[in-house]
Amino acid sequence: MSQYARFSFLPVLLSLLTCCTPAPENQVMELRGATMGTFYSIQVVDLPPAIEPTRLRDRIEAELELVKALMSTYRDDSELSGFNRSRATDWFAVSPALAGLVQEALQTSEVSDGAFDVTVGPLVNLWGFGPGGGSDTSPADAEIARAKARVGYRKLSVRSDPPALRKSEPTLYLDLSAIAKGYGVDRLAELLDATGIADYLIEIGGELRGRGHNGQGHPWRIAVERPDPEGRTVHRILTLRDGAIATSGDYRNFFEQDGKRYSHTIDPKTGRPVTHRLASVTVLAPRTARADALATAFLVLGPQAGFDLAESLRIPALFIVRTPEGYSELQTSAFVDHLRSDPDMNR
Repeated sequence: MSQYARFSFLPVLLSLLTCCTPAPENQVMELRGATMGTFYSIQVVDLPPAIEPTRLRDRIEAELELVKALMSTYRDDSELSGFNRSRATDWFAVSPALAGLVQEALQTSEVSDGAFDVTVGPLVNLWGFGPGGGSDTSPADAEIARAKARVGYRKLSVRSDPPALRKSEPTLYLDLSAIAKGYGVDRLAELLDATGIADYLIEIGGELRGRGHNGQGHPWRIAVERPDPEGRTVHRILTLRDGAIATSGDYRNFFEQDGKRYSHTIDPKTGRPVTHRLASVTVLAPRTARADALATAFLVLGPQAGFDLAESLRIPALFIVRTPEGYSELQTSAFVDHLRSDPDMNR
């Protein structure tokens, strides 16, 4: 292995091309495709006869395309990229959807004291995890200090009527990657709900939302991955009826330099990748965007401060921590209650 190596593992699906699998006799249909630099998978049970599968696929693709057009930092023509390019410090008109998601992000920033911060984009880019890709060295202290001066969620304001964003720092740069996939899942759930589909499971890049039951009439079974960069094994099975699950970890996107591993999870306060023993956090919530953001906040905070915040918020969360002997679990009381309340939950 070279002195500097970058790793980024994406979920493995049966097909990398958008496709529509006809419903077999058990009446389960799966739609798959690529989006947001990863893949999506949607399983639908008992598709209503009035719904044409190809038309449903087209509507799903249109929703995902809209999310990218609003929130992608990889597209120069996205609404978010327009705001990032602007150096004006007055109100910048945006869509209600973008304003609403930024408002939700700021709420998570407040409750986590900035551990979750969508203005962290300059640091993400500096460390090579943004649209520009990586470099062959970690940044110098002076570079980190300059990027940190551009970061801070309190430099960002949002209003809903009329919807707009405002930056007090002209070079403020937003990165919604820690919440956008969850938001995309929620939009697809709203679409399926409005279509009259009662039983489904949606996944985008490991962020999931389910409703009802699978094709066997049981709750959806979700595998929490063991946080091992060398392979893919199941750590625990959870069940999901009506809600969302999101996992944040430091083991699938990182680089190594001089024998040291640098995670893509950046602490906005230090300007550097996190270095604690917390390997992954899995969060259950009613909505995927919330689970997505909270999982990132807890991961940044680490095994003690993150766990304490999750406990105080009564969030069902599973923390997997590295130890000299392997991995250990920390379960919030709300997570334990969730396990106890579900007779189908695998223990």
